[in-house]
Amino acid sequence: MNRLTAWQRHWQTRWGRSRPFQRWRLWGVLILGLALGPSLTSCREDAIAAPRSVAIDQTWELTLGNVVEGFRVVAGLGDVTMQLRGARVRAPFDGEVQPSADGPDCIFFASPEVPAYLFRFCGLMNPRVGEVEAGDSLGRSQYLHFTTMRRQPDGTWAIVEPSTGVLERSLQRF
Repeated sequence: MNRLTAWQRHWQTRWGRSRPFQRWRLWGVLILGLALGPSLTSCREDAIAAPRSVAIDQTWELTLGNVVEGFRVVAGLGDVTMQLRGARVRAPFDGEVQPSADGPDCIFFASPEVPAYLFRFCGLMNPRVGEVEAGDSLGRSQYLHFTTMRRQPDGTWAIVEPSTGVLERSLQRF
């Protein structure tokens, strides 16, 4: 019933039962883990993008992220809400997607093709972040809350009327 190969039996008899070798092997694994652990952890932290917070020039009493009687406000003045019934939302241009500090289902989309504008998509399930190409999926949504922001000369952002063209590109079936 011994299913070990000749090579395995050789190593087991020569090194596997030797107590000093077992201790040395244990210390080797521990030292290797301590040496590689921090470097692997730092790679993971670099890959996770920090949520973006945007200073908006306008102020309203109720905005996205406020909590009323324990319920989170998921859209505010300036948002357009669309019922998508689980449809995909696509990147309207080549660009970058960042998680939003407004909530885990919100992202910001920026593109060098429209540098003065920033788009916020909320209501996404498992949103994608990072570099994307036009037409890449950003996630699926039951109810999409879409906001268009324009950069002001002082560096803040103002919510502006959304572009039908950008929204059409985001919902287009490629």
